[in-house]
Amino acid sequence: MLDADFFRRWMTVTAASVEREAERLTALDSPIGDADHGSNLQRGFTAVAATLEKEAPDTPGAVLTVAGRQLISTVGGASGPLYGTLLRRTGKALGDAGEVGEEQLAEALRAGVEAVMTLGGAAPGDKTMIDTLVPAVDALGTGFAAARTAAEQGALATTPLQARKGRASYLGERSIGHQDPGATSAALLIAALAEAAGE
Repeated sequence: MLDADFFRRWMTVTAASVEREAERLTALDSPIGDADHGSNLQRGFTAVAATLEKEAPDTPGAVLTVAGRQLISTVGGASGPLYGTLLRRTGKALGDAGEVGEEQLAEALRAGVEAVMTLGGAAPGDKTMIDTLVPAVDALGTGFAAARTAAEQGALATTPLQARKGRASYLGERSIGHQDPGATSAALLIAALAEAAGE
C-alpha cells in the first residue's frame, strides 16, 4: 500500500529530476515552443517540494492536491494548468484514504489524464503529454517499471508526429522531427513514480 510519504517522495524525486533535465526540456521546447518549458517546470516543482516540506499533508490525495495547486499558481504558460489539473484531479479521485493500492492509483491517474484531455482538448497522436500519459497509465496495471518504459516510448514516439495542439501546432509540418517537450517532461514524472517505488 502507498501512503502519504510515498506520494511526497514521488513529488520530491520529480522535482530533482526536472531540475536535472531542465536544460534539455528547454532545448526541446526551443524549436517548437517558447523555450521556457524546463525553467517553468523547474520553478513549479521546486515550489511543490518546498510546500510539501512545510505543509506535510497526511493523505496521498492531499499531497497531490497541494502539489497541483502549487503548480497552477507558480508555473506560467500551459504547463502549470495542465500538470496542476493532472495532479489535483488524481488527488481528488484518491479521496481521503490514508493508504491506496496500485490499482487505485492507476484508476485515479486515469481520471487525472482524462481531465487534462478535456482541459487541453488533446488526444493520443496530437504530439502532447497525452502521448506519454495514456500508455503509461495503461501499463501501470503491470507495475511501475512497465509504466516508465511505456512513458519513455510514448515520448520518443512524438518525434515523427505533426503537432495538432498547443504552441507547436502553429508550426504545422515544421513540428515534425522534434520530440515533444511536454511528452518528455510527462515521462520524467512517470519515471519518478517508478523511482519512488524502488523500481
